[in-house]
Amino acid sequence: MSNRPDDICARPERTATGGSDPLAAPLCPSTVYRCESPDHAEQLLTGQVEGYVYSRYGHPNQLQLAGKCAELHDGERAFITGAGMAGLALALVALLETGDHLVIGRELYGRSLQLFTKEAARLGIDCTLVDANDLEEVKQAVGDRTRLLVVETISNPMLRVADIAALAEVAHAAGARLLVDNTFASPVVCRPLVHGADFVMESITKIVNGHGDVMLGMLVAREADFERIHMAQATWGFVASPWECWLAARGLGTLALRVERAGTNAQAVAEMLAAQPGVTTVRYPGLDDHPDRDLARELLQGGGYMVTFTLSGGRAAAERFIAAAPAIPFYPSLGDICTTLSHPASTSHVGLTPQEREQLDIHDGTIRLSIGIESPEHILAAVEAGLAATG
Repeated sequence: MSNRPDDICARPERTATGGSDPLAAPLCPSTVYRCESPDHAEQLLTGQVEGYVYSRYGHPNQLQLAGKCAELHDGERAFITGAGMAGLALALVALLETGDHLVIGRELYGRSLQLFTKEAARLGIDCTLVDANDLEEVKQAVGDRTRLLVVETISNPMLRVADIAALAEVAHAAGARLLVDNTFASPVVCRPLVHGADFVMESITKIVNGHGDVMLGMLVAREADFERIHMAQATWGFVASPWECWLAARGLGTLALRVERAGTNAQAVAEMLAAQPGVTTVRYPGLDDHPDRDLARELLQGGGYMVTFTLSGGRAAAERFIAAAPAIPFYPSLGDICTTLSHPASTSHVGLTPQEREQLDIHDGTIRLSIGIESPEHILAAVEAGLAATG
């Protein structure tokens, strides 16, 4: 039986409807389910029998989406949360305790950095930031108390590619586990669990759903104390609504097609930007001059749908580009069917100091493009209009 992401995405699921299976999955909005007796309620809540009690513990639409996400990532089990950040927070509270130590890539998304540094510190969990592409630095940072190493498959926003297999070896040698944020890749481009990671998180809000109308996250595990994670999810309330799970499951049907089309478009945009005199740097894993190009060819199925570039004119040039390219709207998110842009210095990494952003190669003239599924001619014309205004 095929296990290709495009086949998994498109395949309809069996549903318990009491009759023939519908092609479109039903929406089950109920918050609570009837128990036949106290014994039945106890058996449901303790996992002795299958079924539903209260939607904070799980519901049919969540289960359907979780099953497909686990299969897409070749994992044993997936947990669906109300946002991507909630998926990371679930890993934090379920897997770590006071006195533990974290090692994280310093190029993580800004809110992820805040979670694992400031919020984790409030719980008595220490954190060390490293260059995830410097294995020696990672090895030096991992110690006896390290329980979790956290990196991004493709970093936000400078698109460095992590050597997942090597990082997994480092983590496992120290008795720690590797968690990979795969949001900028998707399971179509990379499946980190296959390469040795223990956990993979994705913001379903982004390209997995792809239609700008869902806020969800996933945490997928290869092997773990699933009951511990489930109870932490229910206790902390990291839950997802039936409606949003239903929408996301529907979005999965076109995931492989959208990622493939967006990736082809992104390659064309990156190649065009690389030839522009007013552009100082272009980051895209599909370009030959990408610092991790060999690793990208080995690890990724394509270059992904994100392109980051820096204009020589700084913030003024970035503002002129944005104003002159209305066909690429400024939305501080990513992964939708239409091409959008964001300005990392004023959005995702606004909480960092100018010096900290400089260390990450994020400048006032840096723009992050999320490439959509429009015609390549439309996207290239919009980029050209923006560039023409930068002088």
